[in-house]
Amino acid sequence: MDWRDTGILLSARRHGESAMIIDVFTPERGRHSGVVRGGASRKIAPILQPGAQLDLVWRARLEDHLGSFTVELQRSRAAIAMQNRTTLAGMNATLALLAFVLPEREPHPGLYTHTQNLLDLLDQTDLWPLAYLRWETALLDDLGYGLDLSCCAVTGVTDGLIYVSPKSGRAVSDQGAGIWADRLLPLPDALREDGATDNTDIAEALGLTGYFLEHKLAVGQVGKPLPEARARYLDLLRRTASTTE
Repeated sequence: MDWRDTGILLSARRHGESAMIIDVFTPERGRHSGVVRGGASRKIAPILQPGAQLDLVWRARLEDHLGSFTVELQRSRAAIAMQNRTTLAGMNATLALLAFVLPEREPHPGLYTHTQNLLDLLDQTDLWPLAYLRWETALLDDLGYGLDLSCCAVTGVTDGLIYVSPKSGRAVSDQGAGIWADRLLPLPDALREDGATDNTDIAEALGLTGYFLEHKLAVGQVGKPLPEARARYLDLLRRTASTTE
């Protein structure tokens, strides 16, 4: 068995004396793991940096085996990411979430495209926080827990949407909320059409997407808390926002 694809390196860990086991996200085969022989060597180790875009050839005797990868670097992102502490934390959060929520060997081509586009914006630090928020909403949507903020879930109106249902992820207007308002989540400005998108607003919106990531995916599917990398990124984003106010 063998195949060839491109992929984003999510993580790499030492295996034996000289090999590495890598976890990659590919457009056609989803999240996939394999061994890189000699991956800890001086020649290959610098290639295996999180976020790198790799050309991958996977081989195994049987399809359900771990298999081995031959890798070639297409594009490194580590140097660009390390130029900004907050953006580096954001890249780490992205990769950690993908490794956390994606089932192994299940294709998610749309999410792959969103992820590649996000990582290609690492050098545009002003745009990155909003792009990351849009990526998290795409992640929820791709995994079946998308937010529907187009109209009120109760009345169908499109104006005056100020809440989100914690159960359905749908928007709710003030009138539609009625006596249930205290059980609903506030709809942040950064998730409204033409809403404010400074880092304070984006951090608030990530609190909402984080609620659904935690309750629908982490607790509901995986059974573990969200990766700490996401909390670190949100904390840095909030600090950045407070220093620029």
